[in-house]
Amino acid sequence: MNRRSILASAAAAAALPALPFATPARAQAIRGGRLRIAITADMNNFDPMAFSTVNFPLIKNLYDSLLEYTDKGEAVPSLAESWQIAPDGTSVTFKLRDGVKFHSGGAVDTAAVDATLKKAMDPQKGRNIYATMSIVKDWSVVDPRTVQMNFKAPVPARQITDLLQFMPVLDPAGIDTIDTRPAGCGPYTLVERVVGQRVVMKANPNYWRQGQPVCADLVLQVFSDDQAADAALETGAVDIIYGGSSRSAVRLKQAGLQVIEGPGPLVQVLRINSNRGPFRNAKYRQAFNHLVDRAAVLRVGYAGLGQVVALPWAPASPAWDPSYTTRYAFDLEKGKALLAQSGLTPAQMSDWKMLVNGGDEPSNLISQVVQAALKRVGIEIQLDLKQGAEYIDALLTGKFDATFGGVGNVQKFPSRVATNSIYRTSNNPVLGEPHPFPEYVEAINRVNTTLGPDAAVKAGYDNLNKVLVETSFAIPTNTYQFGLIVAARNVRGFTLDIDNILVGRTIGFAA
Repeated sequence: MNRRSILASAAAAAALPALPFATPARAQAIRGGRLRIAITADMNNFDPMAFSTVNFPLIKNLYDSLLEYTDKGEAVPSLAESWQIAPDGTSVTFKLRDGVKFHSGGAVDTAAVDATLKKAMDPQKGRNIYATMSIVKDWSVVDPRTVQMNFKAPVPARQITDLLQFMPVLDPAGIDTIDTRPAGCGPYTLVERVVGQRVVMKANPNYWRQGQPVCADLVLQVFSDDQAADAALETGAVDIIYGGSSRSAVRLKQAGLQVIEGPGPLVQVLRINSNRGPFRNAKYRQAFNHLVDRAAVLRVGYAGLGQVVALPWAPASPAWDPSYTTRYAFDLEKGKALLAQSGLTPAQMSDWKMLVNGGDEPSNLISQVVQAALKRVGIEIQLDLKQGAEYIDALLTGKFDATFGGVGNVQKFPSRVATNSIYRTSNNPVLGEPHPFPEYVEAINRVNTTLGPDAAVKAGYDNLNKVLVETSFAIPTNTYQFGLIVAARNVRGFTLDIDNILVGRTIGFAA
């Protein structure tokens, strides 16, 4: 897509009316078949611990976690049929469901849990889960179906269930090759992957949930952009678009297609690499709290579907504080004052590039919004467009100056934000190791270990928020629905995941 067409699309989006979004239809008879799902970004691996938006279509379809959340955030059993949190918050004991098998035929047992936890505790192999495991001291096998996990200090109950919800159980036989081949016990098994084109899965004949999955086959078809995916849905070449843009969803809703909005929005964040160029300067980074026009980002990139934020939280998060949105509103004069305090020359301020996901229309649009605002204060930057795997590699390895990207878990326990790459407290792929902002690490640890009273808990959240805006290694802009589902009229059985991850096992077609 060229610059002219992007700007034209932006103007059209701004003129679109806000529309009510559908909720899942009441339970009714549905039939199976082949479910074809369009996605606009290829998967980078099959490891559910490499938790990222590009892996969202895979996680719930190839793997099951110890427990799940309803769309209201209620913890319910999954592979763990029960759990008991110690009254003092220092341990949790959970019992595994009997008779569950991995795709390989091996048993989902305490040995598998032990292998999974060992991987999660490894700073390299644990990837995104490693930061969440920082609260864990050790664990022990109580009996063949029971595990006790002990914590370094008393832990809030919601943080414990968050950890169990986040923990897929992996097949020990496939743990070392999980990047290229799944090792789960989920509702579907892998048939084939053609890089850049498709992933084909078939129903797991030994799946433990009775009557699921509904469809015999699940095909993830990779499309180059939203327009191509939209065309495929409108012509009947696919049944669902998952993770498409809000702007496309609004248009397709007008065309009479179903739009399903989940309960777990992401937060769009300008990720700043504080190891590079002018971003090493704190005052320069802080200026971006005022130089980013958040309302314009939401309007242009997401057709107004979402909410302006200045912190990495959705309103459902206990750390949510709306006062920050007003305090750090778009204000070029305040931004210019902080730029002056930085002591940097105009040339130094412009010595960086904005990394842009060239295949993602909202990223193109909002990067142009920021580029235009910066130009008004004398900062002239170039946009560095990369496509597909090249962009993902730059994003996940920190090979950029600044870029937009979504972060998840923003409606859960606040420290769960540390599962996102830019917010990781350890093994951070962008900021490095050790973390360059120890005050942030300390703030996360304070939240993790404060059980009460309520005033102390709130003080921990307030401190974390203060540190986030002062360090300014990330500039949140708005909530948005990454996991939007746009579906043909005959598709039924949607289950809304708390993280907006695609749950394919319940989806079928009108009988």
